[in-house]
Amino acid sequence: MTNETTWPPVRVLRDREAGLCLCAVVVSGFGTSALWLASGVWVKDLTGSDGLAALCLLAMWLPTLAGPLLGTLADRVRRKPLLIGVNVLLGGLLLTLAGVDSPGGLWLLYAVLFVYGAAGVVHDAAESALVTTAVGPSLLGDFNGLRMTAAEGMKLLAPLAGAGLYTAYGGPGVALLDAATFALATGVYAALRVREEKPAPPRGSTRRRTAEGARHLWAHPVLRPLVLAGGATMLLAGLNGAMVYAVVDDLGRSPAYAGVLYAVQGAGSVAVGLLSGTALRRLGARRFAAYGIALLALGVALRAVPSEPVALGCSVAIGAGLPAVLVAALTSVQRETPGPLLGRVTATANTLVYAPNVAGLAAGAALVELVSHRPVLVTLGVALLATAAPLFTRAATAGAESHG
Repeated sequence: MTNETTWPPVRVLRDREAGLCLCAVVVSGFGTSALWLASGVWVKDLTGSDGLAALCLLAMWLPTLAGPLLGTLADRVRRKPLLIGVNVLLGGLLLTLAGVDSPGGLWLLYAVLFVYGAAGVVHDAAESALVTTAVGPSLLGDFNGLRMTAAEGMKLLAPLAGAGLYTAYGGPGVALLDAATFALATGVYAALRVREEKPAPPRGSTRRRTAEGARHLWAHPVLRPLVLAGGATMLLAGLNGAMVYAVVDDLGRSPAYAGVLYAVQGAGSVAVGLLSGTALRRLGARRFAAYGIALLALGVALRAVPSEPVALGCSVAIGAGLPAVLVAALTSVQRETPGPLLGRVTATANTLVYAPNVAGLAAGAALVELVSHRPVLVTLGVALLATAAPLFTRAATAGAESHG
């Protein structure tokens, strides 16, 4: 079988540098997903407080709001040494959690989680920029699809591993596991063979350099609609996510059944991740995103039907539809952004896309207590279709878009 006829995801895995990048994503993502679950359980066990346990997630997410500023760090230095340094830093910080065994030590846990979140923003920006150096342009869409598949796979497997490790060894055991994954990721990044030019000395104030990423996104005819659609989609997806236990209750099932719906949703995301590169080449980024959002809209709206087979089908549709706009936006950012700007633009795009999801979850948690979930889900489906519509329109006239 020739290289041209090999399934693109297989070509990504056969490419040494692309395979190493993907390996680093899988390894560090496994540890992060395990810690994400265990930290809340850890705090709950030490304090008995649901509110203090929820603060763990807030501590990790809050630095995302500073994405445009943190992203400038990824443009100041070469990305490979930066990623190695970030992984070493996080691995060392996690080791300090081994002694947290009482409520009095929780300040250290929250502080580490906050730094973890901030370093994660820098890490993601630098990784996105490094990928454009390590992975050929024709494989970017396939790589990002596999990255999404790997991330969803970790969300399915890592929490189970984290829960088992927590049961056996407590929170410090999970922290040590995460530290080990960062040590392994450090070795993987060190093995990459990439040639990076030293960035030019920074010009202007930090505020001006930070704003350059936002200006690039806003002025770009391809990136602006994709990133705005991604943010709107994630806001509505957050609202939908807050309805899951109401949906489960409507089916007459116990709350634990939500785990089944999440697992089916994850399977849908894994499947679409494997096909993302091919879909991007055939449809272009806008149409791929639009079809994905439309599928998501269908899955969200039909969750209002109190039927178990329908609910399972909707979970597959949600899992398959949601990643499309995320992969399309990230791949377009990588293709349409000059290398010296890529860290800032990636971090800014991630903030605009992912921060609304947290707001959606919070708003949905309040909304589900006030009104029936069924009309909310139908309304969200209509809103998602309205989000997809402009992408279909622009896709028909956007001659500047790269189908790579």
